[in-house]
Amino acid sequence: MPEGAVNRVDLHGHDPLAPTERGERLLAAVTRPRSQRIRSVAAWAIAGIVLAYAAWLSEIIGPKLIMGLPKLGDALLLMLVPSGFEHLPEFVFALLETIAMAFLGTLIGATLALPLAFFCARTTFPIRILQFGFRRFSDSLRCLDHLVWALVFVRAIGLGPLAGIMAIAIVDLGTLAKLYSEAIDNASKNPTEGVRASGGTWLDGIALGIVPQVLPNMLSATLYMWESNTRSATILGIVGAGGIGYQLADRLRVYEFGQASLMIILIIIAVAGIDALSGFLRRQLIGHERS
Repeated sequence: MPEGAVNRVDLHGHDPLAPTERGERLLAAVTRPRSQRIRSVAAWAIAGIVLAYAAWLSEIIGPKLIMGLPKLGDALLLMLVPSGFEHLPEFVFALLETIAMAFLGTLIGATLALPLAFFCARTTFPIRILQFGFRRFSDSLRCLDHLVWALVFVRAIGLGPLAGIMAIAIVDLGTLAKLYSEAIDNASKNPTEGVRASGGTWLDGIALGIVPQVLPNMLSATLYMWESNTRSATILGIVGAGGIGYQLADRLRVYEFGQASLMIILIIIAVAGIDALSGFLRRQLIGHERS
């Protein structure tokens, strides 16, 4: 090396003064041809115009929103002071009904999703055509929201919590089957091969080689779905599926904002409690290191 020269190569053989990949990308973006920059600006301008038109068409921006802001402020002011404490037992019973809807719907959905997941997984069901059909079946179950399924079951079996339970179970069946099957596909094949090599059957390989690996992920996903379904069950009551959502929609319909505020406070307390309970169960069943 000539005298006075600076060694720019570090211990890993990299030149710290050499242009990085990020710098090269920035330089390429700045030095792009004018035609490309014009097309990029035009594309962003068109996207902005379409977004603004959609916002105006849906009245997100416009006179209707501006005129409705004072009414929204009045409603929020009325909800600052909860009222209707004489109806508290009725509200608590409706809230417990909502929690029961979420729990039973999640339990039914998880129970049915467990065998379906093994038919959806590539590692446990090698017949590709049937496996593809089972995956598309689970996709079709979760493509509709709880609210749509609740409307279907309310029309089919009438008003009440049973419609909400069935709606939650149907959506959870498709969602948990997908989550379970992905956990199964990501599991290591070595324990299963070891069980089969020692004389075990195909079912022994699944029970002893795969299930112990994926069980923590399955429990975690199921507990999260129970927590999420508690919020969903509140919305289902608005369409007649029972629970506190029905009471909330009824009070809002007659402008009883104080009683609605009391029910919202109860819902927040219930969701927070279920969140804490779900975290506790996750730590106890799965372990601190996995929670």
